[in-house]
Amino acid sequence: MSQTLEDKVYANLEAVIDPELGVDIINLGLVYDVTTDEQHNAVITMTMTSIGCPMAGQIVSDVKKVLATNVPELNEIEVNVVWNPPWTKDRMSRFAKIALGIRD
Repeated sequence: MSQTLEDKVYANLEAVIDPELGVDIINLGLVYDVTTDEQHNAVITMTMTSIGCPMAGQIVSDVKKVLATNVPELNEIEVNVVWNPPWTKDRMSRFAKIALGIRD
C-alpha cells in the first residue's frame, strides 16, 4: 500500500520539535489537520501550547523547512495557526506525556 501525500506530511512533521518542550508537534497534539490538493499544495492547520508562545515563529518556520526538504513533491506549504479549539494536555500522546512526566 502506498503512502498518501498527507501521510508523508504527517510522518515528517514528527521531525519538528517544540524547542521549549523537546517533544515533536505531532505527539504534542499541536497539528489539527493536514490537507493537500491535486497541485501538491499543503495546508497545515495547527496551534501552539499557548497564545503567547514565544517560539511560534520558529515552529512555523521549522514546519515549512522540514516539509520542503523531506517532501520535495510539495509545491506550496501554508501553515495556519489557530486558537480554537484551544490546546490542552489532553491532546498529547501517551509518549509525550511520559516524556514530559505528566500523569493522567
